[in-house]
Amino acid sequence: MSTLPVELPQLPASSPQRALSGWLAYLERLHPKTIELGLERINQVRARLLLQPSFPIITVGGTNGKGSTCAMLEAILAAAGYRTGLYTSPHLLRYNERVRIASQEASDAALCEAFAAVEAARGEVSLSYFEFGTLAAMWLFQQQADVAILEVGLGGRLDAVNAFNADCAIVTSVDLDHMDYLGDDRESIGWEKAGIFRAGKPAVCADADPPRRLLDHAAQIGADLKLIGRDFIAQREAAQWQFASHDGWRLALPFPALRGGYQLDNASACLAALEALRERLPVTPGDIRRGLLEAAVPGRFQVLPGRPVIILDVAHNPHAARALAANLREMDQHGRTIAVFAMLADKDVSGVVSALQDVIDLWLVSGIDHPRGMDAAALAAHVADLAHEVFPDIAAAYRHACQIAGEGDRIAAFGSFHTVAEVMQQRMPICS
Repeated sequence: MSTLPVELPQLPASSPQRALSGWLAYLERLHPKTIELGLERINQVRARLLLQPSFPIITVGGTNGKGSTCAMLEAILAAAGYRTGLYTSPHLLRYNERVRIASQEASDAALCEAFAAVEAARGEVSLSYFEFGTLAAMWLFQQQADVAILEVGLGGRLDAVNAFNADCAIVTSVDLDHMDYLGDDRESIGWEKAGIFRAGKPAVCADADPPRRLLDHAAQIGADLKLIGRDFIAQREAAQWQFASHDGWRLALPFPALRGGYQLDNASACLAALEALRERLPVTPGDIRRGLLEAAVPGRFQVLPGRPVIILDVAHNPHAARALAANLREMDQHGRTIAVFAMLADKDVSGVVSALQDVIDLWLVSGIDHPRGMDAAALAAHVADLAHEVFPDIAAAYRHACQIAGEGDRIAAFGSFHTVAEVMQQRMPICS
């Protein structure tokens, strides 16, 4: 067993935030690669930590919709009285957002204790930032949770959360993203995402057109696959929606608090998973209704109160951008739509612009201060034929949007988690 690393600053116990900052800085330096898929390293340390949870685990993967699906699962299970453990990524403002226990962010002190446990166990094994964080979250959940909800970070088959066997696995959607790691077509990506399925265990897919390789993998390993449109449906009505399945549930439900028509697919995936786990995690129709109305997740078509209307959306690939465009069209809008737009360089910028160009009147583009960030000039080239202005950073673009927007206009900030996080930090003093 190793002791705490000498690189960590010796900080007083009265400064937990500074101590957490020290740990996070250490985690960023620990592994030579920011992203390195594979389960060998994490499985070694998982065994040393004796992480063998007895509680149910729900793993959620997919190109888009993971965060919303996790939030609805958490809210429904919490309404039913379960002590939930929720692990998501990335965070917007604080690392603590990634680890929630009983619907509350883990404290700095709890995270530091968990990091220390992982560090003591890992010995010579080098862990990536995400691997280290995944083990720390599960260490806390094993002590405190009745059920764990784990959001896949990237792909599925080789993602760190896949070191833990899912009692039910959900794939929300399959589209093109992270192609350097997952493959350049939906079939390859679907196969990677299907890697979270387990033999003999329920698996849920909410993609209306699931890739053949996903279906074949589920059949090959003997997963109990439930497909939207075949095994369960979400039927929109005037003032409510209906969930129905071949397994017997038929429920009339309120629309989720999370905005967007696509949220019905995410919600129905949650219900299909909970129905499959009903013997271990029974919930009532009342729990489901309450959870749907209380679920919240920042940055997913989040409409902030006031004038001008401000919309935050982490949409960073064409699939998510098309959903954002559809939501913008459905809103009652008479003024301009002004975009605060910044993206990472390894994303399909042209695809995002193409999906949104008909609903954006003015693009305010900037770079992102991140090693993977696209600089402002390069991003501006993608909107060269559209009305646009260029700014040195996201904060400057947002300040300008607030200065020029009239009460009837709306500001949509999107393109990356970094974009939304910066606007969140800037919003109160500027647009209030």
